[in-house]
This record gives sequence, C-alpha cells and structure tokens, in this order.
Amino acid sequence: MGGWRDMSAEELEDHYSPSRWSPRLDRDTIIDAHLAVTAAGTERARASGQTLLHVPYGDGDGEKLDIYFPTDPSETFPALVYIHGGYWQCLRGCGCCAAQRPPALPFVLCSGHMDTMVLQVRRSLVFLVEHYPRIRGIYLCGHSAGAHLAAMVLSTDWTEFQVVPDIKGAVLVSGLYDLEPILHTYVNDALNMSREVAQRNSPMRHVTPAVPAACEVLVAVAQHDSPEFRRQSQEYSQVEPGVHPAHRSLGRPCVQQAGLSLCWTWLVWITLMSLRGCQRTATSSLR
Repeated sequence: MGGWRDMSAEELEDHYSPSRWSPRLDRDTIIDAHLAVTAAGTERARASGQTLLHVPYGDGDGEKLDIYFPTDPSETFPALVYIHGGYWQCLRGCGCCAAQRPPALPFVLCSGHMDTMVLQVRRSLVFLVEHYPRIRGIYLCGHSAGAHLAAMVLSTDWTEFQVVPDIKGAVLVSGLYDLEPILHTYVNDALNMSREVAQRNSPMRHVTPAVPAACEVLVAVAQHDSPEFRRQSQEYSQVEPGVHPAHRSLGRPCVQQAGLSLCWTWLVWITLMSLRGCQRTATSSLR
C-alpha cells in the first residue's frame, strides 16, 4: 500500500502528534504556550467590539456560538465562521487567535461523536442564515480538526436542511481530510471511531462538484507541520474543485489573488496573518 500504512505504530503516533514538531519549544511547553496565545487573542477580540457569547444554535450540550459583530451591525456584512482545532475534543471555549476582527466572526463550539460534530457545524450555519438575515456571504475558516469540519461543510447536501448558506469561500489550515490513519493513534482513544465512521467523515472521500463555482477554497499548511499533515493538505488540494492549485506554508504566507473579490482577499489575509502571529509562539499547535 505504501504511505502511512507502512509506518510503525510509533511513527504514526509521531506524525499525528503536532506538539512534537515544533523547532522552538519542547512538547511539554508548546501546548501551554498555544493555550496562552489563543486565550489572550480571545480577550482582545471580546474587548474590542460588540459580542454575543455562548449563543445556542441547538439544544445539545456545547451547541454554542460566540458572535463578534461589525462596528455598524445595521448594515449588511459578510460573516467569517471560525472552527477551532483541538483534535475534536480540546480547546473548547478558548476562542480564536485573530489579532484583528473581521466584520462578523461566529465562533463554533462542538463536541461529541464525529457524526454529531459534523452535523453541529452544518446546523450552526443554518442558524446564522435564519437568524441574521443581514449576512451577505459566509466564509469558513478552520484550523486542524476545525479545518476538517469546515471541509465536511463544503460537501454538504443542503436539501435536507431546507436552507442553502451562501458560502463564498473557505480557508483550511493544517487540516485532516482522511481520518483513517487517526484510527490507529491515541487520538481515537477518546473519539472511539469505527472505520465506517472515519470513512463517512473523511472529506477526501466526499469531494463533490456541488460546491458552488463562486466558492474559493485555500488550503494551507504550517511550515513545520509533520509530513503526514502536509501530505493530507496536498492531496485534498488536488481533488477539491474550489481549491487553488498550490497549498501554502504559513512560514511564507501568500494568497493567490487571481479572480478573488476584495472582501474575500481581505478575509483570507487577516486569517493567515493572525495564524502566523500565533505560529511565532507555538509553531505546531495542539489539534
């Protein structure tokens, strides 16, 4: 078979343990550093404008949105939906590390079974569309496990929800798009995924031409991500129809601007700059 299937159990654990790949901080320090950076960024964002925290978008435990409004919420505005990482089980409630706030930033918290988490994110977008009619265009941003969830949103058949969110673009940073390798690592001790569940929730297996042509997708990897993380981003970028032709390293951030609207380019640039700022302290964060 080749690839991850030929790795020993120890090698596979190593490739899917992001804290082992930082050239600056040891694995025991980097997680605390990442948590400190994200907590500080969250406090700055909350202090700089109007916010609604822990807004329920469903009845389940943890089905909450943190919403950061634009300066003048009476006007129409695009919305950037950020889905955090944490290997689908950590960092709940920490917030994003954006240094600057885009027009509207709903921050999604989710937890539980993988099928449930994917459904939660989809339902959170339906909630935004139904409750905030002034939104004009939704942009997704996800980091690591959050990038996986954002990619699953791109494969959604919205007919069963009776609402079609106007998704204009997505920024997927250091994501996981094939969950099968995860089954053989410590990560699955908590998730308890079967092979069927992993395949059903792997974006690589559900790429669909149904993604609107106007939806631009940018796939990025960190400069010091493990070879497996880089491989997953590379392979997904080659099959997802909306993805730009090359994945990018956050060590040298670059946005391919051909054909992008000014708003989309601005949101992408803010996202990459913010994540680059986090990278200076915690180059390879906990997922």
